Amino acid sequence: MKRLLLGAMALALGASPAMAQSLEDLNIQIHGYATQGFLYTTQNNIFTTSSSSGSPAWSEAVVNLTSQPTPKLRIGVQARYFLLGNFGNTITLDWAAADYKANDKFGVRFGKVKIPSGLLNEIQDIDPSYMWSLLPQSIYPISSRNSMLAEYGGVVYGTFKLGEKLGKLEYRGWGGEVAIGPNDGYFLPFKEEGIVLPNGLNLVDSGAALHWKTPVSGLMLGLSFDATTKSSASLIDTYVVPAGPEQGVTITTPGTLVSTPVRETSLFGRYEKNRVMFAGEYTRIPTSAMLNGLSPYPERIDRRAWYGMASYKVSDKLTAGVYCSQLVDHQAALGPARYSKDWAISGRYDFNQFLYAKAEEHFIDGTVIGYDMDMNLPTAQLPTGLEPNTKLTILKIGVSF
Repeated sequence: MKRLLLGAMALALGASPAMAQSLEDLNIQIHGYATQGFLYTTQNNIFTTSSSSGSPAWSEAVVNLTSQPTPKLRIGVQARYFLLGNFGNTITLDWAAADYKANDKFGVRFGKVKIPSGLLNEIQDIDPSYMWSLLPQSIYPISSRNSMLAEYGGVVYGTFKLGEKLGKLEYRGWGGEVAIGPNDGYFLPFKEEGIVLPNGLNLVDSGAALHWKTPVSGLMLGLSFDATTKSSASLIDTYVVPAGPEQGVTITTPGTLVSTPVRETSLFGRYEKNRVMFAGEYTRIPTSAMLNGLSPYPERIDRRAWYGMASYKVSDKLTAGVYCSQLVDHQAALGPARYSKDWAISGRYDFNQFLYAKAEEHFIDGTVIGYDMDMNLPTAQLPTGLEPNTKLTILKIGVSF
């Protein structure tokens, strides 16, 4: 399916009159950015980095190329180098799509397309476009960003004018295949138990979203619904015998991960006027998964997450903001591993149109997001291992072109 869609996109470009045009006629543009981040936590190590000692292991570099061979057709591709602790350290394809806009009421794009769910999913890959070092992790976890950002499929979109008294209504509908790679943060708990999914997990996905630009200037309200079908993937469980006559012997057991359909509903809104911005979002994800061949009982999940944020543009170069991001798994056992409550205070300074810096302080209560057990084993300084609370400081510098 992936080859068919990307091949069709290439065919669309090849079939256009632009083949006989010059590069200037094709209106080709190249943009990108690079960032370097530094993380420090007061107690726990976060995002598979050694952040309790201070870690610079957060680097990104992005390049995208777009072309507009005709007024209604736009073609583009974006590649990313990503390193965050033990995540990434590789080059991936963020998106590659052809976009044909017939008119304001109807457009279509296909290829590897961004999934337009929620309020912020489509801008996850554009760090220079927002002030936060980390988007709210309750809904936009950075360890799964590449998997959440895009899918192999298509999107239809458009805008209807409802009149001066009712504003505008934007719609989006999508469908395709989401590929979750074997090293995605979603699988980290399995990997720490010796379970790997060598081929990752592929999901058939579809959804729709409505954005109502209300008659109140700067106010947008929206909702989105995203659904995946039941899916499965092969897994390998590796177990090393700790003691006895067979001590050190590795036992490998094959199995299957079975994921039930996921239904994600999101409600969101944003208000912008002059130098002030307010935004918020709520989402719920109920599902379950079973490790066939290893466990006869499904693991149930009922994650409910929300955030509220505000920012103020202090000057042309300085922006300050705050958000509260929370998540609770109503199917998890009581304790810190059931929830995450994150207060963040952030600032961004734009030195010029190319160079910017961000600074952010997080006050985190709960351990359901961002932590792994292997990087938080008990030590002489932390005899209990993973602590329920920590403070996270983030410094980031970026350059865009």
